[in-house]
Amino acid sequence: MLNRVDRMQLAVQDRTRAAETFAKALGAQTDRESTIEHLNAARTVMRVGESEVELLQPRGPGPVQAHLDRWGEGLFAAGYATAQLDALDERLRNRGVAFTREADQLYLPGTSTFGFPMVISRFAQRPRLGRVSFFYEATNALNTDWKVVSARYTDLFGLDASRFCPINSARFGYEGTLTLFDPPARLDRIELSQTFAGKPSAMRRFVERRGGDALYMCYLETHDFEGLKQHMLAAGASLTPRGDDIASERDNMWVHPKSLHGMLLGVSRTGFAWDWSGRKDLIPALS
Repeated sequence: MLNRVDRMQLAVQDRTRAAETFAKALGAQTDRESTIEHLNAARTVMRVGESEVELLQPRGPGPVQAHLDRWGEGLFAAGYATAQLDALDERLRNRGVAFTREADQLYLPGTSTFGFPMVISRFAQRPRLGRVSFFYEATNALNTDWKVVSARYTDLFGLDASRFCPINSARFGYEGTLTLFDPPARLDRIELSQTFAGKPSAMRRFVERRGGDALYMCYLETHDFEGLKQHMLAAGASLTPRGDDIASERDNMWVHPKSLHGMLLGVSRTGFAWDWSGRKDLIPALS
């Protein structure tokens, strides 16, 4: 019942300043402003590619203020879209899942989803804007057995487990699965990455700091990798290449959280994520 990764929500101290950062670094454009009553937060929504970024600034006590007080700025919730919002609302209620509906969005706290707060919106197709194509992944870093989490998400969201792709990484010390929604047409998914005490890594340290399962990072795809890379470097972003150096990197990179108000972001060129998503044959050749 989940069709797309369509947005990321960030908790920020100053949404005007954060909007300037995202405009400068990613070419994002402010689309609208509003409030989210149950979060007691003011919201600036920015367009980035086909997706959106929601910058949440607290208006007083509430979940966003609590996040800032405890963790500082950073990812607040991973955003997904469904063409069956009312049916998903009913499905979650029937399963006793705690969530809040406000307008055309369902807000699931981390207590309902293994430390992975979610905002699920009604699906809307948007024209692409700028060098970014779209978000396609958010990572649920886990201490819990990934197989337990996978089974739970499959049931909650009506996913097809036969489409999932197993993953593991000696470099980053995790194993798990990608809950692909519509392969091979799309890369959209929740990444489930179980970390281990005996395999120290940045993700494992994050899990330990958070006291268990948590929302760790997100990924976007770009149809102009070199252009976006140069744009971000000019904006002063701190980039880590997949390969030996950022100057020659043409496939994949990571943006340090300090560059994007606490958001750890992966960036890959069109189709390159199939390299670790079970279909290397779908990776377009570089020209």
